[in-house]
This record gives sequence, C-alpha cells and structure tokens, in this order.
Amino acid sequence: MLKWLLVFIPVTAAMEYWLHAGDTWLFVVAALSIIPVAALMGEATENLAVRTGPTGGGLLNATFGNATELIIAFFALRAGKVEVVKASITGSMIANLLLVLGLALFLGGLRHKMQIFNKNAAGSLASLLLIVMIAFMVPAIFDVSERVAGVSPAQALISDENFSLAASFVLIGLYACNIIFSLFTHRDLLSGSDDEHEGEVWPVGRGIATLAVATLAVAWLSEVLVGALEGFSAQLGLSEVFAGLIIIPIIGNAAEHAASVFAIKNKLDLAIQIALGATIQIALLVAPVLVIASYLLGNPMDLVVHRPLELVALIGATLITASVTRDGETNWLEGAMLLGVYLLLALAFYFLP
Repeated sequence: MLKWLLVFIPVTAAMEYWLHAGDTWLFVVAALSIIPVAALMGEATENLAVRTGPTGGGLLNATFGNATELIIAFFALRAGKVEVVKASITGSMIANLLLVLGLALFLGGLRHKMQIFNKNAAGSLASLLLIVMIAFMVPAIFDVSERVAGVSPAQALISDENFSLAASFVLIGLYACNIIFSLFTHRDLLSGSDDEHEGEVWPVGRGIATLAVATLAVAWLSEVLVGALEGFSAQLGLSEVFAGLIIIPIIGNAAEHAASVFAIKNKLDLAIQIALGATIQIALLVAPVLVIASYLLGNPMDLVVHRPLELVALIGATLITASVTRDGETNWLEGAMLLGVYLLLALAFYFLP
C-alpha cells in the first residue's frame, strides 16, 4: 500500500544532486522516501521471523535498523560532531522505548482488546534495560564525582574518556552474553507464538538481502535528511537539542516503526523484540562501538550525559517500559501512557533554553 511512495526516492536524488533544492523541501521528500523503505524492512523481518522466530527476527530488524544510525554517527564523528552523536544515541533509546513501543501497543490495542506476549522474553529484555540505565548513570555520576572532588575540567574530560573506553568493552561483553542467551542456551524459553504468516514465506537469503539493500537506502536517505536538518530546523525555529534528541532519532528509527505493523497483526512478541532489542543494542553495542571508533578517528567520545533532563528522561523511559512489559499482557491504554510520556519529554526538550 505504501510502495507508491518509492517514487520519492528518485525525486530526492534529483533534488539533492541536480536541482539543489532548499533544505525544507529536501527534508520533506527524503522523509517520505524513508516510509516505504521502512515498510519493506518490516516485510522482510516478518518473513525472517517465520523461520528464525520472533527473537531472531527482532534481532535482525534491530541490527539492520541500527546499522543506519551507526553509519550516520560514524561520519558525524569523523566531522567532529561528538555532542550531536551523543544526543542522537540517547534520543534513539528514548524514542524506541516510548514512541516505537508505545505506538505499537496503542495501535495493536485498538485492534485487539487484550494482547498476550511471552513474559519470559520480555522480562529478560526488561532486566537488560535496567543494565542500560545503569550504564548511562555511572558515567554521569563519575563525572559529577570528579568535579565535586575539585578535578580540573581538562583532567575530568580525559578521565571521562578513559573510563568510557574501558566501560565500552564491558558493555560489548554483556551484549555478547545476551546474544548467546537469546539465540542458543535459552532459545526455547524465549520463543514466542508469532510464527503464523499469510502467503508464501520468503527464503532466508531473500529476506537478508532485502534488509541489506533497504538499510543502504535508509542510510543514504538519512544522510540527506541530516544534511537538510540544520536549514529545516532554522526555518522552523527548532533548537539543536530538540533536533538531536527528537527529530533525528525519529528518522533514524524508521525501520523499528515496523513494530506497529506487527502489533496490529497481533504479533506482539516480534514487536517487543524490535523495540526493546533495538534499545539494548544501541546502548550495549552501538554506543560502545562508537566510543572505540572515536579514538581511532582522533575525536574521543565519552558516555557522559551532561544534561540532567536527558538523563532523567532515559531513566524514566526505562522504568516505565520495564513496568509495562513485565506481566505478559498489554492494552491500548499502556501504549497511550508511553506515548504521553514521550510527548511530555518532547515538549520539555522543545522549550528547553
């Protein structure tokens, strides 16, 4: 149904490379182009989930979806835009937990009065979410402790970077443990009941190839969007904080919005695996990899969240999501609550001086 929007992809290319259109129009057509590509990624994920289960399908969607953000962040780091990268990491996690999951639960709940999911799998993800919260609290508290102790700003920055580099290897190790637990040692325990599929099931090779091509397309379109974002934001009077924490993550999480489609189809295990799995992957894999890459690029990045509101937003999103997903059932009201919290945070970042 959304495939007709693919026509905006060549339009985006023409406006970017030949017509040199203004940032506002370029931003709009690129955003419209991402919608059908994200839908295609969702279709590929659904077919793969039939063969690999919700855990494997959700992991593949999260991996290919986050590859877009990783590519964009890599080039941003190379350009020295460290703070923009840090803001987009936090913003992506908040958007996955509140916007992506909230929209999925809300739309799925409107279609189905009560939805059931595997609480063992969700509980495992919720526990990892608490690790995510700690992973971002510790560097922030470490930074505050240094400054209270009278450490000079220059020395504190060096200590923050060294601590973040060491912590990155720990986080990557935890993510590896999660993969082994989910896909090998406890795969039966975490499997869901989302294997029903209408129509012919794609071969695994076709599904993976589709995800790969769609990821490259989203990466290019996202790069165009980010390039036009400054002019677009300036014209609308949006701050850089709001753009980095709200607008860029919404765009970068285009693939994860397939979770809403699965929730409407009552495939809630897959929807939860996508939303929560993407968040965990950003915190335990993408962010640490970017920290390590920043050293190789000569622009060291730490994991310290300097804005109190940003840290509180991440902690609040983690706690409410863990609460919603622990009982094995959900309804549209819980989705509305997540969306309401996201709207409150978006308004706070919008009015933040």
